[in-house]
Amino acid sequence: MKKILILALVFSLSSCAQVQQTLNQLPQLSSQLPGIGGVDIASGLKEALNKGITEQVSKLTAVDGFYKNEAVKILMPAELQKVDATLRKIGLSSLADEGIKVLNRAAEDAVKEATPIFVSAVKNMSFTDAKNILLGNDSAATSYLQNSTTTALYGKFNPVIKSSFEKVGADVVWKNIITKYNTIPLVKKVNPDLTDYTTNQALAGVFKMISVEEKDIRNNISARTTPLLKSVFAMQDGK
Repeated sequence: MKKILILALVFSLSSCAQVQQTLNQLPQLSSQLPGIGGVDIASGLKEALNKGITEQVSKLTAVDGFYKNEAVKILMPAELQKVDATLRKIGLSSLADEGIKVLNRAAEDAVKEATPIFVSAVKNMSFTDAKNILLGNDSAATSYLQNSTTTALYGKFNPVIKSSFEKVGADVVWKNIITKYNTIPLVKKVNPDLTDYTTNQALAGVFKMISVEEKDIRNNISARTTPLLKSVFAMQDGK
C-alpha cells in the first residue's frame, strides 16, 4: 500500500502532458497490490497529479515562469557578473536585462521536456525507494527524482535550450553582449558556455520548486487536498 500511495506523491510532481500515459500504466501497478481498485487509483493519482501540475512544475513552463519567479530566476553566471555591472555602468542596462531574459525564456522552454523522464523514474521505483521516500526527510521525494533523473533531464534540456536560444534570438543578444564587453579596454575577455550554464540552472529551478511543493504537503495538512494525499501523509505523520 505504501508503494502505490507514495507513487501518487511523486507523480504529483510531474506535468499534465503525461496524465494519460500515467493512467495507462495503472492496471500494471494495481495488479501488484491486491485489493486496490484500478479506478480508485486512477482517480487518486489524477487528483494528486493535477495539484502538482497546477501549483508548481507547470508554472515554470509559462512565459515568465522563471523570469518573474525570484526563487528560480536565472541570473548571469558568476564569471559574467563583471560583464553585467560594466554594461550597466556604461549605459547598456537594457542589453544586460535582455541577456538575462533570454536565458530564462530558454529554461521555460526546456522544462516542458521533464515530464516523460519523471514518469520513467517513478515506473522504476522500488518498494525500498518508496518506503525511504515516505519515511524520509522533507525533500526525500525530490532527492529521489534528482538522483534518478538529472542525467536524462540534462540530455533533454540541453538541446532544447540551444534551440530556444536561436528561436528567441539569445544567440544574437549574447554575441552582442560578449562582443561589446570584450572590446572594453583592459577587461579580461570572456567566452562562457551559456547553454551548459542555463541547462544546469533550469534543472536547479525544477527541483527547487518540486521541493517547495513536497515540503508543503509534508508539513501543511491543509495542502493535502485529496483523500489519497491525506492517507499517504497520515502514515508519514505517525512514523
